[in-house]
Amino acid sequence: MPKIMVVAGEVSGDMQAARVIKEIQKLYNTRSLEEGEEVVFFGMGGAEMRKAGVEILYDPTQISTIGFVEAIKHLRHFYQLLDMLTEEIDERKPDVLFLVDYSGFNMKMAKIGQKKGVPVVNYFSPSAWVWGKWRAKKMAQYEARIAAVFPMEVAVYEQAGANVTFVGHPLLDFVSPVLTEEEFRKKLGLSVEQPIIGLLPGSRRGEITSLLPPMLEAAQIIHRERPEFSYLLPIASPALKDLVVSILQNKGRGLPIKLVDGQAYEIMDSSEMILCASGTATLEAACLNVPMVIAYKTSWSTYRLGKLLVKVKYVGLPNIIAGTEIVPELLQKEVTGENLAKEGLKILNDSDYCGQMTQHLAAVRQALGSTGAVKRVAEMILDVLARRRK
Repeated sequence: MPKIMVVAGEVSGDMQAARVIKEIQKLYNTRSLEEGEEVVFFGMGGAEMRKAGVEILYDPTQISTIGFVEAIKHLRHFYQLLDMLTEEIDERKPDVLFLVDYSGFNMKMAKIGQKKGVPVVNYFSPSAWVWGKWRAKKMAQYEARIAAVFPMEVAVYEQAGANVTFVGHPLLDFVSPVLTEEEFRKKLGLSVEQPIIGLLPGSRRGEITSLLPPMLEAAQIIHRERPEFSYLLPIASPALKDLVVSILQNKGRGLPIKLVDGQAYEIMDSSEMILCASGTATLEAACLNVPMVIAYKTSWSTYRLGKLLVKVKYVGLPNIIAGTEIVPELLQKEVTGENLAKEGLKILNDSDYCGQMTQHLAAVRQALGSTGAVKRVAEMILDVLARRRK
């Protein structure tokens, strides 16, 4: 019976892994592998992997490791997890080790896989283009097969001697509003003509605490100059609602603002412009061709250490992919209501500037490849599995 060990750490990695697992299950019956068998999945991950049929040995998705200093607190625990997973490899002898994101931990898992003679496929690989080429060299030494989701990854891993394939970014398969703009506006009681600004302060408590207040301050400034706009604020999960409401009561008084349960894609699609936390949401907005201002704020220690280690000029993924600042990004002390409003009003008031931004965002979307990334990764894993079992 073919066995695949899957290792993911954060919620996003759990979700991406689950999508690939489901695709493997769909494709498996069409492959020339032994008939009557099913692929067995086990490993480390969260709720989405469990729903996809993975036997979860440990769920790490509730551990918060945002930043370097925060991660150190869990270092001993991570090494205990490595020992546990190594024992599982020895006992169960998987045919493939499928590693998703969680780069620091999964680099060690790749090394273990090589040592144990288990072929490794790595999806959302260590960002060597951010943290240094040594990461790509290490993964090449560990003989990991790299499923690259960003175009700038390919050259770095190829130069390091790694077996790398550009599969494209899975966001292209999934970034699409469920409701049409007309349906969404009707649901919220907004007319088709009502202009909207989206506020997306992130999905973690720390992000919301640090970014939502200046975003609301910016909205107050914009509202005084452009009172025709309404504001939409998505709540990523029910657990965050009380926090969002408390900040809104303090900073959002008098604003025409609506809270929305999820539906971030609908908000982006309906907005003239968004104020957005740095992260995957900026890439989602780029896929939907939405002008934006990016905000990034973290602990002082994490930021200072990051400045020493990070090898790129920008924090926003659209800017990193473009290689230049195509959308404004504000960092740390720059994240003020005044600065956010200034950049936002420039987008709203300067049609030429806004038009150029949307052209650049369209180019970023094109650079992410074509749809079908999840299927390509699943096919890659099945190819490795078939060779392993010959």
